[in-house]
Amino acid sequence: QVQLVESGGGLVQTGGSLRLSCAASGPTFSTYRMGWFRQAPGKEREFVGSISTSGVFTRYADSVKGRFTISTDNAKNTVYLQMNSLRPEDTAVYYCAASQGSGTSSYDYHYRYWGQGTQVTVSS
Repeated sequence: QVQLVESGGGLVQTGGSLRLSCAASGPTFSTYRMGWFRQAPGKEREFVGSISTSGVFTRYADSVKGRFTISTDNAKNTVYLQMNSLRPEDTAVYYCAASQGSGTSSYDYHYRYWGQGTQVTVSS
């Protein structure tokens, strides 16, 4: 069983930055593929980015490519989502997810474990 706890959300102005953190429990964090998803009010959950177990491979949604960066710190069992040049359309609840498996994935059904989410609001 893996527990994920997100933090770092908040209110930021357009063009600003935030860094989300997702702390994972368990000793096998380095064997998990990690992903970030988001859900805006009235919309379906959508993929944001994913990082492989090795940390070598990453994948991003086109809407965030070049602005968001995923990274991991295996010593801290933590995955980060650095978000720059934020836009009002980035406003959503952001979720961290984990699964065992190789590579990256943009499909939410590939992820077994989910955090509770953290709210990100970007004001115009």
